[in-house]
Amino acid sequence: MDGIIAIWKPAGWTSHDVVAKVRRLTKMKRIGHAGTLDPMVTGVLPLCLGRSTRMVEYLQERPKAYEAVIQLGIATDTEDLTGNVVEEISGIVVTEEEVIRVLRSFVGEIEQIPPMFSAVKVDGKRLYELAREGKTVERKARKATIHQIELQGLNLSSDKPTFSFSVVCSKGTYIRTLCVDIGRELGVPAAMAQLTRTMSGGITKEQCVTLEQVEELQEAGELESRLLSAEMAISHLELVQVSSVIADMALKGQKIPLRMLAERPSGDRLIRLYGEGNQFIGIFEWDTGAEILKPVKVFS
Repeated sequence: MDGIIAIWKPAGWTSHDVVAKVRRLTKMKRIGHAGTLDPMVTGVLPLCLGRSTRMVEYLQERPKAYEAVIQLGIATDTEDLTGNVVEEISGIVVTEEEVIRVLRSFVGEIEQIPPMFSAVKVDGKRLYELAREGKTVERKARKATIHQIELQGLNLSSDKPTFSFSVVCSKGTYIRTLCVDIGRELGVPAAMAQLTRTMSGGITKEQCVTLEQVEELQEAGELESRLLSAEMAISHLELVQVSSVIADMALKGQKIPLRMLAERPSGDRLIRLYGEGNQFIGIFEWDTGAEILKPVKVFS
């Protein structure tokens, strides 16, 4: 099999658990996931099968969407409700207007300090490994982009209010840290109470299957029919179609002079190249200085 299977990850499973389960069911070794989800998080987890594993890096680079619930009045060492409480206050009063104002203030480029319970490496060791040893180390701030953030629901009547929001963000955004930072802007401790990934690399919940469905489809010999095309991972790249002569050159991994193309690329550095009959050839890079298309990954 060759393509992308979108799994709706259940709570309590690691991303590695999901990959291992699909490996056992399909008897395929070559499977890679595009974007780790914490065990408590549910939602879209794209798995690339076979040759499509070469697309993982492109899927990971694309924006992701989440729906989160934030709990005010509690701070934990993990930044979510699975951790140890390090601060707790009650009697919090915030208004809907304040929440909306603070959420909107995060749209655009932001800086985040990675949480200690994360997979970031410092001096060759994962932060979560250090955290489990009771250690806290200095972490450098990282840039992320919040493309869109919207309030979804409010429960402001309790001593420790909660509210939910949806967010579309760049790769590498820590939603747990975003919840903590939102609380800080509201002047109170906060932690992430719940998180669902609703979109990853353009793949949505509607395109997902559960692990139970994977097993049923595999037993029925119908799993392949639910695979998404590997090209979906790069659907955001400009499409350039070429003649059979140029396609033959490209399939051999040769560089293509731009003067041979009927149309020049519009400006993106990476493009997806197609031959006649909508034959996907691969990913090529436009070298503006040398005026050539260079092969990055040839597929056909």
